[in-house]
Amino acid sequence: MIDAMCREIEMQRTYLSDSVIETIYFGGGTPSLLTNQELHQLLDKIHATFTVSSAPEITLEANPDDISDQQVKDWKAIGVNRLSIGLQSFKASDLAWMNRAHTVEESMVCLDIAIQNGIENITVDLMYGLPDLSNEEWKKHIEQVIQKGVNHISAYCLTVEEGTALDKFVETGKIVPASENTQAEQFLILLETVEKNGFHQYEISNFCKTGFESKHNSNYWKGVHYLGIGPSAHSFNGFSRSWNIRNNQQYMKLIESNDSWFDQETLSPNDQFNELILTGLRTIYGVNLDQLNTILPLPSEFKALIQELIQLELMEQNESIIRLTKSGKLQADRIASDLFVV
Repeated sequence: MIDAMCREIEMQRTYLSDSVIETIYFGGGTPSLLTNQELHQLLDKIHATFTVSSAPEITLEANPDDISDQQVKDWKAIGVNRLSIGLQSFKASDLAWMNRAHTVEESMVCLDIAIQNGIENITVDLMYGLPDLSNEEWKKHIEQVIQKGVNHISAYCLTVEEGTALDKFVETGKIVPASENTQAEQFLILLETVEKNGFHQYEISNFCKTGFESKHNSNYWKGVHYLGIGPSAHSFNGFSRSWNIRNNQQYMKLIESNDSWFDQETLSPNDQFNELILTGLRTIYGVNLDQLNTILPLPSEFKALIQELIQLELMEQNESIIRLTKSGKLQADRIASDLFVV
């Protein structure tokens, strides 16, 4: 698999033109299971193929049970300077039904290990809207992470995807998801708690202290071009989007035989317009109406809806930049959908 990914890197050397690589992200699946030699091999191939900045942000997603003193030291030695740790919850029953391999104790210890070994840039994933998670427990989860010295939190509401094991549990009544009211309450608890502790919300689900914003994810939301390597990876160059085949064996076979290993779609002006709306409204950076206007002339209905949202205090406008208010963020997906050009 690593050899196939290195081969794909070579085959995609022109995808980003002459862009300087500012961020590298090992994520999706469980990259913390890779050996240091395998990570080193991938990083060496990236540096040999592209122009990489002198101080790139290099993030590794890690499970709590994969984190040890020696492992963190080894990751640092090969250039990893940011860890994304999927804690999800500090409640044992939550970890059990989510089928997480780590324990609550491992969640607490792994943060100490990472920080004590000099990883200052740590982000933790937490989930709210979980079955039986009280507002008091949720607030405590946030406070526990902050008290450990973590400077970035990604918090996501539980969503039930059709056809998943969770969907079946919900259908049979084995799991009862939180109500929409509870989800909204816990989102507002999240906002209040992080703000009191010096964090700011720079994207709907992402919160950090100043200077600890994820450069990599921010690039997604700002529409910066990116290249994804490996099975299921997505890439974007401004005009088209491509996604690699999901099956591992087929991916390796197609790469080896130099056959097409990805599907691709060309983005229409409508697609480009809507993507900027969808990603921009989720962020503190907002959406630049002048930029939208270079893609498509702003429809009169679009302008009228913006004014209506401003009057409802769901949106604010500063010169050509529109942003959602705190109330608007609770309805971000619906508002974005309403603004799409169809």
